[in-house]
Amino acid sequence: MRWPCLLVIWCGLLCAAGGEAAQVRIQDLVPRGVRGWRGTDDHTYDRKTIYDYLDGGAEVYLQYDFRGLFARRFTREKQPAITIDLFDMGSGPEAYGIFSVEREGNNIGIGQGSEYAAGLLRFWKGRYFVAITAERETPEVKRAVLELGKGIAAAIKTTGTEPALISLVPSKGLVPNSIRYFHQHSVLSYLYFVARQNILRLDGRTQVVLAIYRLVKGNSYLLLIVYPNDKLANGALASFLSAYLPEGRKTGIARTTKGKWVAARAQGKLLTVVFDSPTKQWAKQMMTMVGQKERQRKR
Repeated sequence: MRWPCLLVIWCGLLCAAGGEAAQVRIQDLVPRGVRGWRGTDDHTYDRKTIYDYLDGGAEVYLQYDFRGLFARRFTREKQPAITIDLFDMGSGPEAYGIFSVEREGNNIGIGQGSEYAAGLLRFWKGRYFVAITAERETPEVKRAVLELGKGIAAAIKTTGTEPALISLVPSKGLVPNSIRYFHQHSVLSYLYFVARQNILRLDGRTQVVLAIYRLVKGNSYLLLIVYPNDKLANGALASFLSAYLPEGRKTGIARTTKGKWVAARAQGKLLTVVFDSPTKQWAKQMMTMVGQKERQRKR
């Protein structure tokens, strides 16, 4: 007599854990056609075969929790072709992350974050990141690309959560849309070069946010890193100070040869670094604001 109840409970847990992936195939999220364009060529890729499709561009996706890619090409007579790349990134924070790394434009209201330029639409929603690319932009192509994007966003019924680390980023002076979320040293080097060696000891377990602040005397950069435990955070701080800021080993703050201030501090599992601060006061202020937000989050 207990089996029906257990079955209901088990199904509910399965749906909650698996979410959309347990109910909808990734290819079912992509329309078959729009405005005369028809899907003519479908391909799917996993972590091993993604190199066959992206070649040199695969590495950045593999540094996130990439699960799979569905690609569909659309053609219409005498019109540029359109390609949809739908990436299953495993979770909302990972989908947000891959979208954020190359974000440049303003949100155009598709999914949970989006941008459009010159025939390329990029957005994220739920656990998915979507890139829709036209071979050439025309007014008709742009309408088709945006309509395809809206259709996919509507088909993705769940919403994803942004990385929790973003909540620690102070808003004062923050450049809009400048927050980047990632894990690995190679991505940090692409966004802001610190050192050739991985002196901050980043790996697949670290959660990293980089944000830009526009000040009167140029830009300053805030780097937030969460390590698996306090010991790793303190070890990374010691490594960073020794290699990058030896003058600040005792105080955690020093002026570089370029005349800019750099500050670094570990609080539990969180390591905070401020680069290119025009003044010592601003660097300290950033540290204080991050610390306040961290304490509020733990309450």
